[in-house]
Amino acid sequence: MIAMRTIEATGLRLEPQVEAHAEEMFRVLSDPAIYEHENAPPRSLEWLRARFARLESRQSPDGAELWLNWVVRLPGDELAGYVQATVRPGGEAAIAYELASAYWGRGLGQQAVRAMIGELAQGYGVTRLCAVLKRTNLRSRRMLDRLGFVLASAERHAAREVDADEWLMERGI
Repeated sequence: MIAMRTIEATGLRLEPQVEAHAEEMFRVLSDPAIYEHENAPPRSLEWLRARFARLESRQSPDGAELWLNWVVRLPGDELAGYVQATVRPGGEAAIAYELASAYWGRGLGQQAVRAMIGELAQGYGVTRLCAVLKRTNLRSRRMLDRLGFVLASAERHAAREVDADEWLMERGI
């Protein structure tokens, strides 16, 4: 198993995600508002436990990618969501994040992603980041803009096989 560090940031803590987080995260991920643009809530608590247990290996089955997942914990000890990165050979990482809607608009997502980016650069040798999001998700687009991501070229969209209703955002570290 790949060792991950807990990341302390202003106003939050990123803890390496483990199976024991499933119950708390099931409540967070059951917020219907976070599925406005894509995906669906976890099928059941048991399904989420099994998924988190599989992800504890921190790597793809073939060992080519690192799968790094952190839960976002607030000072009051409640979980607000998660941040994650798939680290690929060559120093590129695809990132994703999700916060319960009760925490939107407070800068917590931006703070959590910024802390994760620092860890990816320092601890995992990541030099390039990308994120794919639905074009209708303007809240996420604004956050990525503030974090220095830019819209990828049409050629990069095509090369990465990004759907027509999605944006590919990129940035270096």
